[in-house]
Amino acid sequence: MILQLPIAWLQLARQRVRFLVALAGISFIVVLIFMQLGFNDSLYTSAVKVHQIIKGDLFLISSQYKSLTAKQSFPRERLYQARGFNGVESVSPLYLRFAKFKNPITDQKFSIYVIGFDPGKPVLSSPEINQNLDILKLPNVVLFDRGSRPDFGPIAENFEQGNTEQTIEIFGFAARKGYRVKVRGLFTLGPSFGVDGNLVVGDSTLFRIFNVNSEMIDVGVINLKPDADKEMVLKNLQNHLSKDVLVFSYQEFIDLEKDYWKTRTPIGFILSLMLVMAAVVGVVIVYQILHSNISTNLVAYATLKAIGYPNQYLLFLVFQQSVILAVLGYIPGLAISIALYDVVYDATGLPMEMRLNQSFLVLIVTILMCFASGVLAVNKMRSADPADIF
Repeated sequence: MILQLPIAWLQLARQRVRFLVALAGISFIVVLIFMQLGFNDSLYTSAVKVHQIIKGDLFLISSQYKSLTAKQSFPRERLYQARGFNGVESVSPLYLRFAKFKNPITDQKFSIYVIGFDPGKPVLSSPEINQNLDILKLPNVVLFDRGSRPDFGPIAENFEQGNTEQTIEIFGFAARKGYRVKVRGLFTLGPSFGVDGNLVVGDSTLFRIFNVNSEMIDVGVINLKPDADKEMVLKNLQNHLSKDVLVFSYQEFIDLEKDYWKTRTPIGFILSLMLVMAAVVGVVIVYQILHSNISTNLVAYATLKAIGYPNQYLLFLVFQQSVILAVLGYIPGLAISIALYDVVYDATGLPMEMRLNQSFLVLIVTILMCFASGVLAVNKMRSADPADIF
């Protein structure tokens, strides 16, 4: 009968400095994986922030559509044509533009995202925006996103301190002369990888800022009757509307945006590649740790084989060490990552949030990574022949 001793733990803990260095290396890999996952998650979460506050069942966009941050308009009449289809209750236009925002303190101009709609037909679900609909009906009035990056100046701070009549200057990208508007309210949306800040305006104000008319719109929001079959209406619109527009359901609209950032932008590819590289580097580091430990304890393994321990048991020791290293290295890595998520959020405003399913996934990946390293490292132990060593 073979005695069950905590050999795996004793071998790791015998050389404390090496053990702590090994745990530090694994913790570093865990932090690296967490940060890459966090940036990936924030990329896709922030990219669909606007989508998530649009109240609609179906969405009409240009056939040239790439993303909300790339301007692709289509004729307004397509939206009114959609209104005539069975099951459609109402339609509303949504206007999306980039403008230059002049910082009132430094006079520097920064790109800001302008979201416009008819306040009489609200299409956004944000309570902060909807409680200011009457204000948006006034000419030359805007709502400012308090989550915008600091480049735009202390607009939100001044408003919250009682300065509710701030005048700011907005420039269309082709305009040399700015257009003055007043900040009369705040809302919270936050930046993304493509947007530094946001303004919400009534459609009439948007037309004056950009000197455009209402003939072209960026997104058509379609609401269906309560008893309408969404899939049937969707297919009907897709089959009969002009081919210069596309119709999507809510989830398809979100998936389209995420797919754009994942496959058609450099940042999406880079973040995915860095995540793979982090896992590969982790396997290499853990392999070196386990290989070094096996080399150090080769005589001990040969002794165990000489007194009757089978090869399978020795291999099991290496896998035990893999699990110990994975779990003990994961704990400080998780704690450091939570702190770094807060640092990144404070510095960038990006939605870096530690999720339970994400933390569990990284634990599983860490264990599998250590197991893969163990598989690579056991070859040397298989060759531990007592006759050769002694």
